Amino acid sequence: MSEGRDEGVTEGARFRLPPGQAVRREHRPLHYGPVPAFRPHRWDLRVMGATHDLGSYRWTWEEFARLPRTDTVSDFHCVMRFSAPDVPWRGVRSADLVAAAPPSPEVTHVMAWGEYGYGANLRLDDFLSEGVLLATHRDGEPLAPEHGAPLRLVVPHLYGWKSVKWLRAVEYMTADRRGFWEERGYHNRADPWREQRFSHQEEPGHGPPL
Repeated sequence: MSEGRDEGVTEGARFRLPPGQAVRREHRPLHYGPVPAFRPHRWDLRVMGATHDLGSYRWTWEEFARLPRTDTVSDFHCVMRFSAPDVPWRGVRSADLVAAAPPSPEVTHVMAWGEYGYGANLRLDDFLSEGVLLATHRDGEPLAPEHGAPLRLVVPHLYGWKSVKWLRAVEYMTADRRGFWEERGYHNRADPWREQRFSHQEEPGHGPPL
């Protein structure tokens, strides 16, 4: 895929750009570690932690495929200073997942877990924001392996490392805990409109101590 800047973008799309970003409609997928193999008969998605009934929830791939689907279009902002405007996604809304697996009233944050133990933390209200999706499709096609197949989290209002690829579990938490990149110098919140890229930019209240 092209690494170059897309010069055909409209002025409206440029206006939507967070500070420090440039538009790329196509980009080379970025991730840490190898691309995992998808084995449908072994795959599952779990919701665990501080659930309302203190139990855990599990969907096989066939069961997950029967959950209601939603189509969204959103911009994708990478901390590496590029943004992809108007990306079409299809998947299960985070709000629908939470309705099926209710959290305890004390839950304030979630940890989204991918393959190989990768995790990214989110405030519960960020996880439940409009447009947040557990995506199975992009651009009308099933996700490519390098884009997170069979399932990735899409959190369009935060930098892309919060949109965990190869999603396998959601953990409900009653206190914040840093994820993989947040422990390695990335900002705990990751708001692109405030350029919250790195932990040295954090102010009191932005996250737990490093």
